[in-house]
Amino acid sequence: MGGPWMRSSMAASCLLLLLLGIVGGGVLRVHGQADNLGFISIDCGLLESASGYVDNGTKLSFVSDAGLIDAGTNYNMSAEYITRAMGRSFHNVRSFGGGASARNCYTLRSLVSGLKYLIRAKFMYGNYDGLNRAPVFDLHLGVNYWTTVNITDADTPVIVEVIAVVPGNSTQVCLVNTGSGTPFISSLDLRPLKNFLYPMANATQGLVLLARANFGPSDGKLIRFPDDPHDRIWFPMSKPTEWSEITTPLKVQNIDNDNFEAPSAVMQTAITPINASKPIEFFWDAEPSANDPAPGYICILHLSELQLLPPGASRQYFVTINGLLWYARGFSPQYLNSNAVFNSNANYGFHQYNVSLNATPNSTLPPILNGLEIFSVVPTAGVPTAAQDVSAIMAIRGKYQLKKNWMGDPCVPKIFAWNGLGCSYAVSIPPSVTGLNLSSSGLSGNLSSSFASLRGLQYLDLSRNNLTGKIPDTFSQLSSLTLLDLTGNHISGSISSGLLKRMQDGSLTLRYGSNPNLCTNSDSCQPPKKKKSSKVALYVAVPIVALLVIVLLSVLLLCMLRRRQGTTSRNSVRPPNKASIASSHSRVRNEHSSLPLDNRRFTYAELEAVTDGFRREIGKGGFGRVYLGTLEDNTQVAVKLRSDNSDQGVQEFLAEAQTLAKIHHKNLVSLIGYCKDREYMALVYEHMSEGALHERELEGEGTTRDV
Repeated sequence: MGGPWMRSSMAASCLLLLLLGIVGGGVLRVHGQADNLGFISIDCGLLESASGYVDNGTKLSFVSDAGLIDAGTNYNMSAEYITRAMGRSFHNVRSFGGGASARNCYTLRSLVSGLKYLIRAKFMYGNYDGLNRAPVFDLHLGVNYWTTVNITDADTPVIVEVIAVVPGNSTQVCLVNTGSGTPFISSLDLRPLKNFLYPMANATQGLVLLARANFGPSDGKLIRFPDDPHDRIWFPMSKPTEWSEITTPLKVQNIDNDNFEAPSAVMQTAITPINASKPIEFFWDAEPSANDPAPGYICILHLSELQLLPPGASRQYFVTINGLLWYARGFSPQYLNSNAVFNSNANYGFHQYNVSLNATPNSTLPPILNGLEIFSVVPTAGVPTAAQDVSAIMAIRGKYQLKKNWMGDPCVPKIFAWNGLGCSYAVSIPPSVTGLNLSSSGLSGNLSSSFASLRGLQYLDLSRNNLTGKIPDTFSQLSSLTLLDLTGNHISGSISSGLLKRMQDGSLTLRYGSNPNLCTNSDSCQPPKKKKSSKVALYVAVPIVALLVIVLLSVLLLCMLRRRQGTTSRNSVRPPNKASIASSHSRVRNEHSSLPLDNRRFTYAELEAVTDGFRREIGKGGFGRVYLGTLEDNTQVAVKLRSDNSDQGVQEFLAEAQTLAKIHHKNLVSLIGYCKDREYMALVYEHMSEGALHERELEGEGTTRDV
C-alpha cells in the first residue's frame, strides 16, 4: 500500500461523512454545553435561533456556535453542492474576514484542567461565497500551532484532529488568516479521553492525526460512535487485489491497561496478503511546513489474531520502519485480544516512511493487520497569559462591550497580542499585562473593579471616554502603576487619600483634567497637610536650649579665665574659623540632600509625563536643554533639564534654585518647582509663549531658540 494510495483512499472515505447526516430535530442543551458523555458537537454557522438537532447516524446532538464566538458571518453552502443524504452540519459555515494575520477563536468552556481531549474540526467549502476560491489557512489550539488547512476543491470535505492535554478549564480553537483566502469552518467536535490513552500526548506535545484506518471491510462503512465510545472516525481500507479479508463475529477484548482501546468493531476485521510469502507494506510521505519544517511521526499498528490456530500453526512476524526493526524478536498477536505495536518516541529525518510486516522463518501463516493510526507530533509547550490577567481583561471586554477584535490569548503568540495591550514576557513565568490603552474607545459606565486585578499594570490610559462615577481607591494598591490617565471623562467626587499619597511621593502620575464634576471642592484633590505642630515646637526648642547652653558655658569659661593669674586667653584659642568652616560644610551637604524650598518638588518620571517624554525642545544652553511641558491643570511650563556635560555643578544648581525661589519680579517668570531625583536635576518655570526678559537668564549665554 503506497502513500498516495492511502491519501486518495482516505479522501474518498471522507466523502462518506457527507452521508452521515439524515437527522432528526429536537430542542437541545445550552450552546456549547457538554452532554452527559462530556461530548461537545457544534454546527458552525447554524443560526442562533435554530434549535439543535440529533444526528441519526451517531445519535449525537449538535448545537449552534452562537455564544462560543462573537465574530464571523454565517453562510449557506451553494445549493448545487447540497444533497438530500448530506449531513446537516455541512449545510452551512461560519466565515471570518479581516485580512491577513486576523485571528478568530472559538472558546470551549467547562473542561477539566489537565485532562486529555480529542478535538476535531471539519470543513467543506461548497462555494459558499460564490467566489470559487478554495482557501488555505492555519489552525491554532490555544497559543500553539495545530495544523494548516488546505481546501482543494468545493465538494471534498477536510477533517483535522488533534489529541492534546488541556491546561485549564477552557481551550480555544483559532482560525488564522495567512493571506491565502478567507478561513471558514463547518463543525467542531470535542471528546474527552482517559488520561492513560495515547501516552505520547502530554503537557508539552500533542498528536495531529494523519490517518486512521480500519483494515478489511469491503462495505465502505465508517466506524465511529457508538461503536467507538471515544467517537474516533475509522475509515475502511481494503485492496482486494493484494489482501485477503479475515473477519470474526466474536468480540475482541482490550487488554488490561490498553493504551489505545481500539473498538471491537475495528478489531473484528483484518487483512493478510493473498500471497502468503509476501509482506504487508505501506508508506507515507513526510509533510513539512513553515510552522513544522521537520515533522516527527508516531505510527500505531492495532493487531489481533482472529483465527483459532490449530496445533503446530503459528503466526509470527517482524515489524520494521525504514528497515529498522521495532522489536528484536518476532511478534505474535493474541487471539481475540487487541494488541498494539507503536513507537513511543517520534521518528524524524526521513522524506518517506516505509512500514513492513514480514513473516519470520518459523511462521506458518502470513502477517495480519487490523487497524492503523498515524500521527505527527506538534509542540504544545507554549505558555499562555497569566490566568488572573486573562480573567480580568475578559471581564473588562465584556463590561464595556468593546468592539476590538480581541480574540484568543491576550499576549501570546506575540504577533497576535491584542491591540492596546502591553505585555511582559519572561522565560520562567507566564506573560502578564503591563499596559492598557483604551483611550477614545467609547467606554461608558463606572470604572470596572477588574482593572485592579491586573496586578502588573504599569500604565492605564482611559482618557477621552464617557466614564462616570468615582475613582476607586483600589488603583492606589497597584504597586507597579506609574501612570493613570483619566482625562476627558465625566468622573465625579474626589481623589482618594491613597491615590493622593502616591501622587505626593512621586510613584504615580494621575491625569484627571477635563472632568467637570471631579474635585469640585478645592481641597478634595489636594494632598493631606502634614502635621507641623510637633516639628515646629522641636525646631524652636532645640535652638533655644542650645543657645542657653552656649551662654552658660561662656560665662563659666570667662569666670575661670579671670581667676587664673598670669595666663592669657590666647593659650586656649583654636585655629581661626576651623570649627565654623566644618559646620558650614556640613550644612551645605544637608542642603544638597534636601533643598529647603517651598516650591513643588517633581520626580523625573513626572517630568517625563509633563513634557510628553521631552518631546518638544524650546531652547538649550550651557546648563542643558529646555523643554515645553503641561501640568495637570493645563498650565504650560518650561522645564530646564541639566545635561551630563553641563558646566554647572550640583552646588551651583542648588544655589540657583534657592536664589530663584526667593526672587519675585514682574519681568521674571516664576519658579514653579524643581527636580533633584538621583542624578537628574531640573528647574520648572512658568512658560511665556511670546518670550520674556528672563529667557537669557533661564537659557544662559549662547542659547538658540526656535521662533
